[in-house]
Amino acid sequence: MSSQTQTKNLRKLVAPFEKADLKKSIWQIINTLVPFFALWYLTYISLSVSYWLALVPAVFAAGFMTRIFIIFHDCTHYSFFKSRKANRAVGTGMGVLALFPFDQWGHDHSVHHATSGNLDKRGVGDIWTLTVEEYKEASSLTKLKYRLYRNPIVMFGLGPIYTFLLKNRFNRKGARKKERYNLYLTNFLILLVAVLISLMIGWQAFLIVHGTIFMIAGILGIWLFYVQHTFEDSYFEVDKNWEYVLAAVEGSSFYKLPKILQFLTGNIGYHHIHHLSPRVPNYELEKCHANTPPLEHVPTITLATSLKSLKFRLWDEDSKNFVSFKEAKKLISNSVTGVKVNPEL
Repeated sequence: MSSQTQTKNLRKLVAPFEKADLKKSIWQIINTLVPFFALWYLTYISLSVSYWLALVPAVFAAGFMTRIFIIFHDCTHYSFFKSRKANRAVGTGMGVLALFPFDQWGHDHSVHHATSGNLDKRGVGDIWTLTVEEYKEASSLTKLKYRLYRNPIVMFGLGPIYTFLLKNRFNRKGARKKERYNLYLTNFLILLVAVLISLMIGWQAFLIVHGTIFMIAGILGIWLFYVQHTFEDSYFEVDKNWEYVLAAVEGSSFYKLPKILQFLTGNIGYHHIHHLSPRVPNYELEKCHANTPPLEHVPTITLATSLKSLKFRLWDEDSKNFVSFKEAKKLISNSVTGVKVNPEL
């Protein structure tokens, strides 16, 4: 079956789910914001007893912050509401809570969707990924930077701080006026909210409460993005061989999570459908998956199997698979001697 035929057939099957439902959208806002603010306050009052006690509601608040981000994410795709203005207004507001500027992130994420898995168009809105050959030819400094970037402590520890507090606070090169002004507005509103809450409860308490929630949510968010594109048997091709449908259904995983985690992560585990059609609202993803037979055998990972992704560092174009640095070293060594080695052995 040709790529065009695949695209046509899948688009036809997915199309009925590409409709925003106002009642579902409003209810999702309510069942996300109300628990988030309640848990935020519970975290604050728990501080008077113990930080470790406050950590319990903070973890759950971080889960609801992830749902806030998912609503923001849907709004940037203009899929959460039928109204474009409603998507922009709610998306900008949710972006203030999630520390993301609406237009800037929307631009980068659109590029990510259009180029995910394309080896010739990497670098915007995705995880830095080198092939084994590129790593072999890279300078010592680039190898060091890449190893640091791929280190779990750096990626999941420093990653949220860099992404949320630094990268998202400045305009990208070439940003248009609307995008620049939206970032200024977002930064101003974030500062205003921070100052007002600090005046009410003290800046130390604000930093402890929101900082803890932010770090947990940030780690979870980066992990979700990482694992849903970095898994065994993923999809990467050079531009001439790259196909959008294959990149969506083979290069984006179905992260099968327990129901509570599926709820807190806004169904983003159905990432293959989201990449296939970003216009499907998050609350329709599960139903779309269950009613689209061709998607029954997409790459599926679980909490247990997803941990294997931590060892994946480089993409091997020969085996079409991720390999560890150790496996890559063996491949590079044997390529010099002309010996072919299966990296899975």
